[in-house]
Amino acid sequence: MGPDASATVDHLRETLLDRRSVYAGNLIRVYEDTVALPGGGTSRREVVHHRGAVAIVAVAPDSRVLLVRQWRHAVEGALWEIPAGTRDEGEEPLRTATRELREETGYTAARWRTLGQAYVSPGYSRELLSFFLADGLTEGEAALDADERLDARLFGADEVADLVRAGSTDCKTLAGLTLAGLLPRTDAG
Repeated sequence: MGPDASATVDHLRETLLDRRSVYAGNLIRVYEDTVALPGGGTSRREVVHHRGAVAIVAVAPDSRVLLVRQWRHAVEGALWEIPAGTRDEGEEPLRTATRELREETGYTAARWRTLGQAYVSPGYSRELLSFFLADGLTEGEAALDADERLDARLFGADEVADLVRAGSTDCKTLAGLTLAGLLPRTDAG
């Protein structure tokens, strides 16, 4: 369905007047846009263009969830996350998901189900994240990219709750587990 761009939101609509390229990298492009505001006047918006990504909630037959731990330079530490990856140009999300699960963890899945899509941070980014549930897992050998280093491990619900309480995961993982109905309660009661 996507974001609402119908006439019912005209009182909120901003109109692009000018776009200036600020940065073009392998993964993202950054623009500074000048927009006309609906009530008059103009404003500047910084926008990150990203081709989209996938996130996979991979569940073992014993209900444990597969997570990967990798160093995240931006937060200066390692986090446990559901497997995920960036779509290749024009690649369908399910194809990306099956590729990323196999490459990052070595696992393949017999069954796939779409859980939904969400914009990662629409205040500045166009990145759309597609969530999938994968089960019927078969173990295999990972095929990491040359610049990837990660650990893969299955976690039970109590262990996942401990990671969440400790702040050792990310919003993508919380969202994916929630969509799959697998985010454990983290309160004491």
